[in-house]
Amino acid sequence: MNTQHKTETKTVLQKENNFSEWYSEILKRAEILDVRYPVKGVYVWYPYGYKLRNLTYAFLRSLMDKDHEETLFPMLIPKEELMKEREHIKGFEEEVFWVTKGGSTELDVPLALRPTSETAIYPVFKVWIRSHRDLPIRIYQIVNTFRYETRHTRPLIRLREITSFKEAHTAHASRAEAEEQIKKAVALYKNFFDVLAVPYVTTKRPGWDKFPGAEYSIAFDTLMPDGRTMQIATIHLLGETFARTFDIKYEDKDGSLKYVNQTCYGISERCVAAVISIHGDEHGLMLPPAVAPIQVVIVPIVYSSEGEKKETDVGKICSEVFAKLKEAGIRAFFDDSAERPGAKYYRWEMKGVPLRIEIGPRDIRNNRCVFVRRDDFSKLQVPISNVVPEAKRALNEIHTCIAKRAKETFFAHVSEGEGEMETRSSTAQGIVSIFLCEREKCGQEVVARLGAGVTVLGEPIEGDKAEGGETSVKSAEGNCIICSRKGRRVYVARAY
Repeated sequence: MNTQHKTETKTVLQKENNFSEWYSEILKRAEILDVRYPVKGVYVWYPYGYKLRNLTYAFLRSLMDKDHEETLFPMLIPKEELMKEREHIKGFEEEVFWVTKGGSTELDVPLALRPTSETAIYPVFKVWIRSHRDLPIRIYQIVNTFRYETRHTRPLIRLREITSFKEAHTAHASRAEAEEQIKKAVALYKNFFDVLAVPYVTTKRPGWDKFPGAEYSIAFDTLMPDGRTMQIATIHLLGETFARTFDIKYEDKDGSLKYVNQTCYGISERCVAAVISIHGDEHGLMLPPAVAPIQVVIVPIVYSSEGEKKETDVGKICSEVFAKLKEAGIRAFFDDSAERPGAKYYRWEMKGVPLRIEIGPRDIRNNRCVFVRRDDFSKLQVPISNVVPEAKRALNEIHTCIAKRAKETFFAHVSEGEGEMETRSSTAQGIVSIFLCEREKCGQEVVARLGAGVTVLGEPIEGDKAEGGETSVKSAEGNCIICSRKGRRVYVARAY
């Protein structure tokens, strides 16, 4: 699909100077999302963007399918079910879309468009679960969810219709088994984001900022180019909270009835936003090979002055190379359009294709082709006979290089706060660790002192610093920056 205007120039906004405008321009030029749908906070996926989305979620599915089963629950939730868990609905009550009519007839029971699916799934868990032999249950679904977002909406980041919400729900016989599932979910998400080459910190959210109804919440946060963090995944230990609300019990081996222990965890299309934002540059997208809709593009270099015979030869060799790449399982595209090579370079750089192969008459005479990498634009001459193994090697190297670059940039902006003014300055560009006690009052005071947009991400998960390589948290305990009582080290940042 090519909807670009003929007058479009190669000029793209510098990401570091104005991330917001750069992001909007990239979504349009690379054909990821069309923002012109006439409902605020609701957007349309272009085919190319949807392929990127589908490849990303295909990998997520492959991880989930190892010990989860995919399912699908209804979008409509009866009001009486939604309202059962008071603490839970309190967290969403201002964001719920309500369906109150069927045609011109008032509904007897108002129906909510799911803001999340706990209250849709758990009444069914009550029916499914009878015995300890029914446990554990591990299910997930990838669905759209709806939230009446009143703040500034932003494509893929803050939406009224989340089109790609992967939510997992599990039920276990004991709290210990549920907590073990939490650890597995953290490991699964780390694997997922590592393949996307998206760096992150994992934190245990403060008690006052946990998921409504959860005993505790763990979150993954990455850093966007404007210095603000974005939450890209959450994991929640629900314990028996929802089991008691929805009366989800099982008969144990000794015949006694016990409540199940539950977890839930989710990822939205913010993962796609993170890939676009973290890796892209002034030339457009820069996609990790694992999720790039096109991993290799073949561009023939032919000029009319060289004659029809040479043009035919170039096309023939390009077609053969294309066939070999496809046969090897590489997502390749042969661009034999009538456009000039320069215009093709621009288009595929904008779309983030990791590797370009150029083949012209001179290359054919020398039995070679030219590899051009999207991550650093380096060029390499490769024998045509070695195209497949060399392409695979190049794609692996590209992933390694963009992951290393992203991680170094990320952890260069994770620092330790020394005082209020230093912390205020540092949170404008990244993540700062400070000491804070568990009182919500002190957390609110931190936010008030450091300014609008600052949030307490929470306590770093033990071992998380190893993911970044260079960060060093000297001590987990110290004096609260507000009240001087005993506190724990937490991360604070400006956040979306």
